[in-house]
Amino acid sequence: MNKRIKKIAIVGPESTGKSTISIALAKHYNVAWVPEYARYYCAALTGDCTLQDEINMFHGQVALEDSVLETTDKDFIICDTTFLTVKIWSDEMLGETPQIVLDGLEKSPYDLYLLLDIDLPWEEDPLRDFPHKREHFMAVWHKELKALNANYVVINGIETRLKNAVKAIDGFLY
Repeated sequence: MNKRIKKIAIVGPESTGKSTISIALAKHYNVAWVPEYARYYCAALTGDCTLQDEINMFHGQVALEDSVLETTDKDFIICDTTFLTVKIWSDEMLGETPQIVLDGLEKSPYDLYLLLDIDLPWEEDPLRDFPHKREHFMAVWHKELKALNANYVVINGIETRLKNAVKAIDGFLY
């Protein structure tokens, strides 16, 4: 790989439209999309999530991103969430974050984060757990992104969400 490919991450609390927006953005820009590995992993879990599961999800997300980075010929990719989600969920659900995840946060930065606001109505999903903690998780996302000194933009709007995301990406790229 000769050139450095930028990574744009779509992040935020549950039920904020991350998958929908990330797919739409990848289509809009005709770039590769990295799905959220944890969604597939958690769908197959038969028990409570453990720290080892969180480590597995970290490795899975990194492997997906690496494979997309190795195969794209574009200048950037769109990532449906990041393994920062693993840190947030590990801290919340298990009280700690695996060291490999903490180390990975510094080794694998994203160039731009779009933090999706909680202004969309909650949609039920078997893999969603906290309809009444959306404000809490929004504050956590802000705290974690600031701790990384991340370049991020909050994206809101129900009807204008995609347009606002495109505007933020265009402002970053051009």
